[in-house]
Amino acid sequence: MSKLYIARGACSFGAHVAVRELGLDIEIVKVTLRDPASPIFAVNPLGRVPTLQLDDGSVITENSAILPYLADLKPGTSLFAPAGSVERAQIQSWLGYISSEIHVGAFRTINRPERYHPDPEAHTLVRERGAVQLKAGLTHIEAHLATRKWLVGERFTIADAYFGLFVGWLARLGPEFADYPALNAYREAYRARPAVQAALAFEQG
Repeated sequence: MSKLYIARGACSFGAHVAVRELGLDIEIVKVTLRDPASPIFAVNPLGRVPTLQLDDGSVITENSAILPYLADLKPGTSLFAPAGSVERAQIQSWLGYISSEIHVGAFRTINRPERYHPDPEAHTLVRERGAVQLKAGLTHIEAHLATRKWLVGERFTIADAYFGLFVGWLARLGPEFADYPALNAYREAYRARPAVQAALAFEQG
């Protein structure tokens, strides 16, 4: 059986949600991160999640690769779109934007400033710059969602499976990230999905 390696509260949540939304027969394996003894290193030398290990031992890493692969296991799923279609390209565009601008470009800067500057005294400035980047990214998405419920095609897709996690993280950042009406509505719609609730229950259990 294929295995999806995830960690509690990590960016692997999107892939975890996608597996449940698609009803795929894939084992979800919860591991720890930044722990040399974690079994994830035996599968992915980088020690990152999500990591998808297939039946034949092949390994796929990175959300931008794993999410489309999972969706393609269910041809015709509403979570993706046919090859060559504009909607498929739009979904992949959002995956790229979320990964580069929201995840790595902003949240990683805020959550792990030591990756960007070795001096602890500079970490506050690094986090502040990350917050500026995050606000810029969120302002773009807030405007996009002002007239729609989901990112593409008025339906939940793999792009939403990925992005919903980060919208949930905004509450950690304080009141300056509370004034996003469209994103707040998006967060509630995301959390109401049974697959999201099941994934949360599994990870927190």
